[in-house]
Amino acid sequence: MSADVSLAILAKAPIPGRVKTRLIPACGAEQAARVHAHLLCRTVHVASAAFPAERLTLWTALDHAHPLFLELAERYGIALHPQPDGDLGARLHHALAWANGPALAIGSDCPVLSPALLHACAEALMVHDASCLPAEDGGYALLGLRQAHPHLFTAIDWGSERVMTQTTRRINELGWRLACPATVWDVDRPEDLHRWQRSAEIPLDSTPGSFVRETFFRPSVRPEDASNEPK
Repeated sequence: MSADVSLAILAKAPIPGRVKTRLIPACGAEQAARVHAHLLCRTVHVASAAFPAERLTLWTALDHAHPLFLELAERYGIALHPQPDGDLGARLHHALAWANGPALAIGSDCPVLSPALLHACAEALMVHDASCLPAEDGGYALLGLRQAHPHLFTAIDWGSERVMTQTTRRINELGWRLACPATVWDVDRPEDLHRWQRSAEIPLDSTPGSFVRETFFRPSVRPEDASNEPK
């Protein structure tokens, strides 16, 4: 079954002031957008190492024709589709149901996501109805389903520490089997950014495309040094 699993990536365009807003008080809107852009580039890079391009879809938000989306689509040969209106649950359900088969859905802000973790979640769907990568903050960084079901996405407190608990309860109510290969963390708060900068296995400027370099990365400032910039 793992060869038939699709992967949906849900991402916003890196528009300053509209992404990573919880980082803005610490580093400013421009730097927060840089972080978001790099994490998105890294996520697509990791996804393309784990799945063939025809199994990948980048679901876009805020600006569907943003230059970064177009560059990633060209660079990796992946499909772009606009996210529908609605809350996160509606958008996740749409992306998973659109796959019309077993699928994984991820965001773009988990810096420890790896091809091995993606493969583990895909393989888990061979014997489980759902797979998940719970996040330390109480949410999840990945949800995989053999078939999409709206019960998992309605009346969930999105953005809260209750998301994983509520989702697990819904999975149990359906009588489904759940696999959680690992617990991960994502970059939402200033302390998460500092943790990433201290522990990143891949340098923060190693995977972005030309749009990110030309638009966000000034030659004299590396992203990991941005915390020392004047506010």
